Amino acid sequence: MRASIHRYLFLEATASGRRIGSKALRCRRGAGAPRKNAGFTLIELMVVMILIGILSAMILPEMRGTYADALLRSSGRDLVNVFKLAYSQAVSFNQEHVVRIEEKTGHYVVERRVRDPQNHAGFAPLKDISGSSGDIDNRITIKVRRTGDDGVEDVEPGGASGPMAERGSRPGNALSFYPDGTADAAEVVLRDRAGFGLRLRLDPVTARVEILELARE
Repeated sequence: MRASIHRYLFLEATASGRRIGSKALRCRRGAGAPRKNAGFTLIELMVVMILIGILSAMILPEMRGTYADALLRSSGRDLVNVFKLAYSQAVSFNQEHVVRIEEKTGHYVVERRVRDPQNHAGFAPLKDISGSSGDIDNRITIKVRRTGDDGVEDVEPGGASGPMAERGSRPGNALSFYPDGTADAAEVVLRDRAGFGLRLRLDPVTARVEILELARE
């Protein structure tokens, strides 16, 4: 019995010694191995910063140009949509409608012809109709003008020429759309701050809008 106990203790001590020796050997090997550097050197950081600066100088101007172009085109689409609305309302209700555009503020609104109790003609904004009014971004300049059949500027919007005898009562900078599907011969020029522009040409016969790109000023 005692021999068995001594034999067990001897084997346990031998196994423990082997484990301790193996652990010490691993520690010695680890201590002698070179440590990996987890950081960056100053030169590496400077190279990265230089690359970021070069890429920013190349990309940012393109991004600004893309945004300005998108803003210009979205402003053009807004006006095309409001022209379509005025045309649809004029034909559907057999009543002249106008699109009034304020060049200084960029505000636009669709108005319909009304008469007061004294039978005086005038115009009133449409109510509860989505898209009947809005504002063009102040970074876009607007120029509204009426043109003749040859495309040459004729008279300012709100003048007294045209098929309607009561046209002189229209508000200024107003383009008319008539019940027979016709409209004023006019154009709206939009330009962004970079000088790029769009011309919205209103066909007097079909009331359709032709979009033309303009050369940079």
